[in-house]
Amino acid sequence: MKLILLGAPGAGKGTQAEILSKLLNVPTISTGNILRAAIKNGTPVGLEAKSYIEAGQLVPDAVIIGIIRERLAESDCANGYILDGVPRTIPQAEAMEELGIDIDTALSIEVEDDVIVRRMSGRRTCPSCGSTFHVVNNPPKVEGVCDNCGAALTIRKDDAPETVKARLVTYHHETEPLKAFYESRGKLVTVDNRPTIEATTEAIRAALEI
Repeated sequence: MKLILLGAPGAGKGTQAEILSKLLNVPTISTGNILRAAIKNGTPVGLEAKSYIEAGQLVPDAVIIGIIRERLAESDCANGYILDGVPRTIPQAEAMEELGIDIDTALSIEVEDDVIVRRMSGRRTCPSCGSTFHVVNNPPKVEGVCDNCGAALTIRKDDAPETVKARLVTYHHETEPLKAFYESRGKLVTVDNRPTIEATTEAIRAALEI
């Protein structure tokens, strides 16, 4: 299955992508993790992306599509993949189609803006491996410590309330139109947010019939 996850920042795309990756036995391609690795390593692309991300803006299409195309060419993507965080705009989606990057379904996780702001203020991220946790919904086994690699968890600057609100404005203007784009192609599936991660997963499984 070739799947795109849509939804506002903090809608739970990353968490659900990890779960679906194991269920479907296909890799999750997270633009955010790829970009954060580039930022951490101080690469030219990382430094360029950092200024956009910290301002709550979108990274330019050429940077995103180039990274994704290279990743999808790797052998583990031969049987399918889950794209988390790309495409973010209709031009990106059109560029992907032109490059032959096809998908079966675009799954949109629907969450209210006020819920997003509250949720992201409790998010904690591992700067080492990119894993994400939440102090209420998905806490680490040891407070402040990553379950997967043992590094100290941090609060990302772009999870601060004022930055989240700026990102939501950008999302509604730039990314939300993708729902109509994929609906016109008969590929859109929507799932409303549920109170727990597990309930949301069950709703997704039912919607995707997996």
